[in-house]
Amino acid sequence: MQAAGSYGFRFRVRRPDGGITHLHSQWAVKNGPDGQPDRVIGIMVDDTEVVRLTRSHIELESHLALAGTLSGLVVWRQDLKTDLIRFNDEGYALMQLAPGPDGVAGEAVRARVHPDDLPGVRASVDLAMNSRQSVDVEARYAQDDGSWHRLLTRRVVQRNEAGRPVAVLGVALDITARDEESRRTRELSERFDLATRTAGIGYWSREGSALRAYWSDQMRALHGLSTHDTVPTLKEWVDQFVHVDDRAAIRQGFREWLSGRVPGVQAEVRIVRRDGSERHLMTHSLQERGGATPVLFGIAIDITDRRLADIALRRADERAALAARGAGIGTWEYDRRDGGVFWDEAMWRLRGRAPRAQAPSLDELVSFVHPDDRAAMAQAVDRVRDVDEVMDHGFRVVWPDGTVRWLASRSTSLRDAQGQTVRRIGVNWDVTAAREAEAERSERLAAERANQAKSRFLARMSHELRTPLNAVLGFTQLLMMDDTADQRPVRLQHVHSAGRHLLSLIDDVLDLAGLETGDLRINPEPVDLAALVADTLPLLEPLRKQHGLTTAVDVPPLAVMADPLRLRQVLLNLLSNACKYNRAGGQVQVRAQVASGEVLIVIEDQGRGMTDAQLRQLYEPFNRLGIESEGIEGTGIGLTIVKALVERMGGSVQLHSQIGLGTRAEVRLPAATGPDVPAATATRAGPEAGGLLDARRGVLYIEDNAVNALIVRELLLRRPDIELHLAADGASGLAAAHRERPALVLLDMQLPDMDGLLVLAQLRADPATADLPCIALSANALPDDMSRALAAGMAAYWTKPLDVAEFSRAIDALFGPPA
Repeated sequence: MQAAGSYGFRFRVRRPDGGITHLHSQWAVKNGPDGQPDRVIGIMVDDTEVVRLTRSHIELESHLALAGTLSGLVVWRQDLKTDLIRFNDEGYALMQLAPGPDGVAGEAVRARVHPDDLPGVRASVDLAMNSRQSVDVEARYAQDDGSWHRLLTRRVVQRNEAGRPVAVLGVALDITARDEESRRTRELSERFDLATRTAGIGYWSREGSALRAYWSDQMRALHGLSTHDTVPTLKEWVDQFVHVDDRAAIRQGFREWLSGRVPGVQAEVRIVRRDGSERHLMTHSLQERGGATPVLFGIAIDITDRRLADIALRRADERAALAARGAGIGTWEYDRRDGGVFWDEAMWRLRGRAPRAQAPSLDELVSFVHPDDRAAMAQAVDRVRDVDEVMDHGFRVVWPDGTVRWLASRSTSLRDAQGQTVRRIGVNWDVTAAREAEAERSERLAAERANQAKSRFLARMSHELRTPLNAVLGFTQLLMMDDTADQRPVRLQHVHSAGRHLLSLIDDVLDLAGLETGDLRINPEPVDLAALVADTLPLLEPLRKQHGLTTAVDVPPLAVMADPLRLRQVLLNLLSNACKYNRAGGQVQVRAQVASGEVLIVIEDQGRGMTDAQLRQLYEPFNRLGIESEGIEGTGIGLTIVKALVERMGGSVQLHSQIGLGTRAEVRLPAATGPDVPAATATRAGPEAGGLLDARRGVLYIEDNAVNALIVRELLLRRPDIELHLAADGASGLAAAHRERPALVLLDMQLPDMDGLLVLAQLRADPATADLPCIALSANALPDDMSRALAAGMAAYWTKPLDVAEFSRAIDALFGPPA
């Protein structure tokens, strides 16, 4: 026997009729006085009906779940006591809420409702609570991604035996897609109406056997009807609106269409509106037979303006054709819609060819044109096909006999009622005589201008050269005639100044000629602007002291892309002008900054300033702007060279000036982007050779001109510690260099037996003289000559005539001060 306790067991038994009975047996085992189990008490319960009901409930819930899954139907129950809502799986997924053991809080669901829809949801709940009917409401529910789902919800209140509400039962269906489709359909309809109104297109439709069709607002407007007027029937439309001359054709067309013999009607018809005005319409009508109810529909487009334009154009064509035949003008036409081309007879005759009915092909058309003009003609043909504006161009044609004629062409576009270009019409006419006359006139004017410019240039050059030459020759003759000790220094100073003026003029003229011919080379490289300015300012010290000027410099470390030699030339010219034309005791300002990827260099003075008229003539060569009589030294071509040099370096220069306040020069040059900025490159006086040389070894000067050699000899007599060796040609110079082993070689670049570069090459090829420092000393002052010499290995390049003071300073820098 089992131990004392309660027990249970469910089992099935088969009844005599073959049916199954579900039994639930429960029993208890009791102990006797001795504490041992001695009896069993039990009951037997028939569970068959309970099992049946349970299985039915499970099956029903399974079916409901399947229905929800397949239809997306949300089923829910809200317990009014706990405010917990239980959803089916579709409901939890749609609400994007995680199910709890007893559902989710009602507040969490209400938080998903769109704020604008929440009052409606609450009102539907109140209505359901106060009635025994189901209540429907639409509302939007938030999604985690920020979007909204629109749900159609039906709810009903569950009540207990006493009639009190205990729960709300409901179903919900996601109608977002349906709502979006309705919105798109509505927007599409609105856009269609807008498009048809904008394009001036009216449309109509009639369903089934309806007597009257629907007309759009634009359709009514085309006929002069208001929105309140009754739409006419088809018969009324033909009888009341269609022009009497077009009615028969319209009736016949509609009869064939409605009988099914033709799929639709496309016709141009004239209508007479209520106000009596006449309009031309293009109509298209079709029938839709696929649906349960046949639908007739069509559109009407107002083409009145196009028809009137066509009539006017035909009349204009007739008048133009008559005038063109009389003037020898050829006309052509290109139709953009089908690519067709028309030529009249005059078009062929202008090309010396017999007329043909068919216009030439593109290849044939181009073949008529002079070979030098064919590329431009091909481009003009392409533009005719694409552009709408008026086009003018000229070209040459070659006749079969070789005659070359000039033709002019002008064409314009024609548009339809909708503003679309449909055709292009043009004319050709012979302008050979006018072209030849124009060419002859242009050549004559160019020759006259060239002669005038040449005469002005020679006159100015003559004036500029004669002025310093007068001083040189005049004071030289005075010295020869009457050389007194007290007058000699003054006269020699005049000779010296005139000579320097001549040298400056020659340098400027060479630069100007090089710029005009393109021979002046510009070699841009990164330049340290601050170093270059610092190296340039000392050269202006005599001018600054002469006028009692002060300088203010604000140039930060900037790298500018420029040719260092030419940039120094630009700075020297602008700074010297700022000194020469400043007021006594004034100031010269130099500043620089980076602006928009460029370096802006500003040089400003406090001088007399210039008028607008003077500024307009600023860059004319040899134009001193009326101050040549004031004794201020200058050639009048410095700013011309500045402008050309700056522009050749990729920059720009502008001068601003006010009378009595001063002048400001602004130079813009590209900023350098490289990390390495070289030091400033020396001027024509040449870079210093670097390092102190041994004065005991002396200097070898290879020079064939005795006067030049004498000048250097006289200069070096001031340095008795340096011995000078002279050689008159390249061969003797090479021998002297090998024999004397000088500390420095001064080398002329044009010797009677060989040029200086060859002498330098042979010095470098000889181990005994390979390391001798050599400095070119030459009258060749062109940049190309200097560049070649420096590239070949010259330590520096000094130009003639020598500046005595600069030469002496350079010698002192190379050898140290005199012993």
